[in-house]
Amino acid sequence: MANEEKTSAASTRGYRKTRRGYVTSDKMDKTIVVEVEDRVKHALYGKIIRRTSKVKAHDELGTAGVGDLVVISETRPLSASKRWRLVEILEKAK
Repeated sequence: MANEEKTSAASTRGYRKTRRGYVTSDKMDKTIVVEVEDRVKHALYGKIIRRTSKVKAHDELGTAGVGDLVVISETRPLSASKRWRLVEILEKAK
């Protein structure tokens, strides 16, 4: 009975977004700021526009540094402004 409840709870968990971006700040403890780029098409003119946003992500081990290309994933709210966590570092800064 309890085993069935666990599997049903796991299956109802929503889809979690993942994003790629560059680390712009690592000065906080266990937190990095990641600049994420989103490309959208202009509604009237059709030109592709680059929009960037900065999000705070949780970095438990403190391994990411400024300039690193990282993958972050959506998670439950960890603080007032953190809703993302570091998944992996794709490329270290030179």
